[in-house]
Amino acid sequence: IIDAPGHRDFIKNMITGTSQADVAILVCAAGTGEFEAGIGKEGQTREHALLAYTMGIKQCIIAVNKMDSAEYDQERFENIEKEVKAYLKKVGFQLENLNCVAYSGFKGDNLIERSENMPWYKGDTLFEALDKIKPPERFANKPLRLPLQDVYKITGIGTVPVGRVETGILKPNTPVVFAPANITADCKTVEQHHTHLEEACPGDNIGFNVKGITVKDIRRGHVVGSAK
Repeated sequence: IIDAPGHRDFIKNMITGTSQADVAILVCAAGTGEFEAGIGKEGQTREHALLAYTMGIKQCIIAVNKMDSAEYDQERFENIEKEVKAYLKKVGFQLENLNCVAYSGFKGDNLIERSENMPWYKGDTLFEALDKIKPPERFANKPLRLPLQDVYKITGIGTVPVGRVETGILKPNTPVVFAPANITADCKTVEQHHTHLEEACPGDNIGFNVKGITVKDIRRGHVVGSAK
C-alpha cells in the first residue's frame, strides 16, 4: 500500500508512488465545499485521477469519505459518484473498472462491516471493493526491467538502488546493466522489507546491493536490465 500525498507541493512524490501501484483508491470528501474544491478546474481530485491514468493505472476505487459530515445523504453520494465517474470516463478509465464506495473513516462506516447509518447503500464496503480488484498480469518470462525509484548509500553495505520489478526476474549474484548510463555491476543481494530474497519477481518493491559503483553513477529514473 502506497500512501501518496494529496497536496500539490508534493505532486512529485505522488507521481513516484503512483508509478509503483497497480490500482488507485481516489479519496473524495463528501463534505460541503470539500468535494467541489477537489473536482474543480484546479482541484487535486481531478489532477490525481489524470496522473493515475497517465501512469498506467486502469482500475480505480472511488472512495467517498466523510459521509458522516454529509449526514449520510444518499443524494449527495449519488451526485458525487455521477460527477467523478463522468470525469474518469473522460480521462480514459473504463466504467467497468470503477467501483464507488460510500464510507466514513472517522466513524468506521462501510470500512469492513456494512453501516446501519446508510441503509440505502447497496454497494461494497471498502474492504470488499479491495477484494474485487483483478490482479494485473505479470511478465516474469520477459527480460528484466526495473526502473529505479531511488539510490541509497548504506554504511557497511554500500550502494543500494531501490525500485519495482516490472518484468523479468532479478536474482542475487547476477550481473546487471543500468540504462541509459550503460554501467554494468554485480547484484550481490536482493532484499524486501529487510528480508533476503532468492529472487525478485514482477510487482516486487525491492532494494538490491551492487558492487563497483557509487550513488553518483546512477540515479532515479535509470532502468536496470540483465547484463547477460
